[in-house]
Amino acid sequence: MTPPPAKRRPTIDDVAAAAGVSRGTVSRVLNGGHWVSPDSLASVNSAIKKTGYRVNPHARSLATSRANSVAFLLTESHDRLFEDPNFAVLMRGASKALSEHDISLVLIMAGNEDEQRRATEFITAGHVDGVLLVSSHSGRRGLISEIIAANVPAIACGVPLGFERKMGYVAADDYEGAREMVRYLHGLGRSRIATIAGPEDTSGGMRRYEGYADELGGAFDPTFVARGDYSRASGALAMTELLESQPDLDAVFAANDMMAAGAIDVLLASGRRVPDDVAVGGFDDAPVATMTTPGLTTMHQPFERISEEMVRLLLRVIDGERPAAIVLPTDLVVRESA
Repeated sequence: MTPPPAKRRPTIDDVAAAAGVSRGTVSRVLNGGHWVSPDSLASVNSAIKKTGYRVNPHARSLATSRANSVAFLLTESHDRLFEDPNFAVLMRGASKALSEHDISLVLIMAGNEDEQRRATEFITAGHVDGVLLVSSHSGRRGLISEIIAANVPAIACGVPLGFERKMGYVAADDYEGAREMVRYLHGLGRSRIATIAGPEDTSGGMRRYEGYADELGGAFDPTFVARGDYSRASGALAMTELLESQPDLDAVFAANDMMAAGAIDVLLASGRRVPDDVAVGGFDDAPVATMTTPGLTTMHQPFERISEEMVRLLLRVIDGERPAAIVLPTDLVVRESA
């Protein structure tokens, strides 16, 4: 039996005929809608749906010299990707925002030197149109320098330390958020407030520590400071160190929720009650904040909006605009831990 002939794939000409416009008008719509009247734009979009026309991404990339993809460049270890749900939230939000422009998101891990080298080669070879740089450490300056030197459009999540004037970014207000948390803990009557600070080579770790120190002012005591790497295990280790050096502390502000969860684990294991004996505050409002016992008081970061703004700014840079920076406010979320 002879199989039926394959259905012909709709073409731009089919769309033009269905919309009653020229082939050039359809082409302009497919490439951004510039210089197209609202009526023609509506007609073409309706015809695209009616005919079932789909853009041939390979042909379009050849015509526009674009890859129609963007890199989600994560400069962290593979373990952190799966432990910290914030990365998944950012990646999902970026993918959704890019899908509205028919652009794919490519995850690239660059947690060690070999991965950074391969990432640099891939990105600068033109396989992506731009980069969403997530969790940038100051120790990764070589990677960032090469992206900038190659004129690859890029937007960072958080302030790219050392490159603030060369790369756009979207960041939460880490400094003011930390100050608000410390102010809140102090308002509860807590006077011996410790902190588990984040990595010194990240903008979040640095600015949240500065906010903590500045809010305490003259009461700041460096012996009430321990550091972690944002993991739950590092939060537990830092809390253990703090209890050994300052056993009568009555509050702790952890620079992210995973470390705060680790701190709660240690406090409860030591026989201390949370928040009766020690109040605990975090930062992020990650899913783990609702899974700790007691629930974690924290500073909410608008991760979905951060990812949307990163995509918006990146697409503008890809289109030739100058990089821009946005700082978004955080909000105090009160739960049972403080």
